[in-house]
Amino acid sequence: MPGLPLQHGIAADIAQIQSIEAVPTILETVAALTGLRFVCVARVTADSWTTCAVLDRLDIGLKVGDGLDITTTICEEVRDTRLPVVIDSVADDDRYRHHHTPRIYGFQSYFSIPLFRPDGAYFGTLCGLDPVPNELSTHKVTSTLKLFAQLISVQLENDRKLAEAEHALSNEQLSGELREQFIAVLGHDLRTPLSSIVSGADLLGMGNLTPASRKVVDRIRRSAMRIAGLVDDVVDFTRGRMGGGIAVTMEPQHALQASFEQVIAELSGAHPHSAIVAEFDMQGGVMADAGRLGQLLSNLLKNALVHGDPAQPVLVTVRQADGQLDLKVSNQGEPIAPELAAQLFKPFFRGNPGSREKGLGLGLFIVAEIAKSHGGEIAVVSDDAATTFSFAMRGPVLN
Repeated sequence: MPGLPLQHGIAADIAQIQSIEAVPTILETVAALTGLRFVCVARVTADSWTTCAVLDRLDIGLKVGDGLDITTTICEEVRDTRLPVVIDSVADDDRYRHHHTPRIYGFQSYFSIPLFRPDGAYFGTLCGLDPVPNELSTHKVTSTLKLFAQLISVQLENDRKLAEAEHALSNEQLSGELREQFIAVLGHDLRTPLSSIVSGADLLGMGNLTPASRKVVDRIRRSAMRIAGLVDDVVDFTRGRMGGGIAVTMEPQHALQASFEQVIAELSGAHPHSAIVAEFDMQGGVMADAGRLGQLLSNLLKNALVHGDPAQPVLVTVRQADGQLDLKVSNQGEPIAPELAAQLFKPFFRGNPGSREKGLGLGLFIVAEIAKSHGGEIAVVSDDAATTFSFAMRGPVLN
């Protein structure tokens, strides 16, 4: 039985059937169930018939990828009617005893069960034949053949979904690498000129400037520092959203109070008309990233200074003992509505669009990511008395 050349576009369908590990076992089981010595899975289109998997104990010679003239097959009829064909004995079958297909291929017993994709699209057939008659049309045999055909159909869809998922994962991994490269470029290419601007402003500030000129220099420096802060926020946000979280270097810390006091001093200078009252009770050490915890406090303080009552002080309390750290930032002012409190730590969220200071809305999101990276928790409680953000982390006891 000569095979026709493999048609373009069928190779992927063959590969899909070949990737289903259960198909060889199904063919073996069908052969044992029916007694037929040739069983195969065929891809049938409008103008082609191609073997995708084959069990050939008749030495017919058809191999995977071989094709037949579709007009010489009964599978063409199955494709058009979408109904199975089962023949126990061609010689005793009124419909097929004079049919050209049994005469061409010399078989007496035959079956062809349609295969469908789950969306109803026709794929091909599970078919078999033998030169001698076999009892195939019993309910037990036909129902089992249909069950195997359905199993192949379902597996076709499962493999398609798996391939799509793997392709999407591959694309996501590539996108992740590109985003990482973008972050690196962003961090380097923007921070370098910003550092030059800040250094230039510092150098100019050391000269004899008129009051008007000094204001301009101070404005330049503040603007550059603000841009640097925005770059840091975007980089941290992107890394957090990529699933890696904000990177931290956990080390024994025994001088966190000094780091926190520096943050408070910097923000006091930037907000001279607002008061910050700090209370520290620091004993022992903690495992933490001092720089990231300073960033956490800075973001919480900025939030309190911007959204709190400027006539009332912002209170910072820090307790550290037995490897544990509790940090709270409280401000007075309008309470946060309960429906907004749950949204505060989401990126780009601004609870008060009319705030005195504009930004990307990433500060509290980054606070939550830093807390998560430390294995800690961040929470907010707001009422008419005060709004308090609390950070708590528990670690090993350090001497």
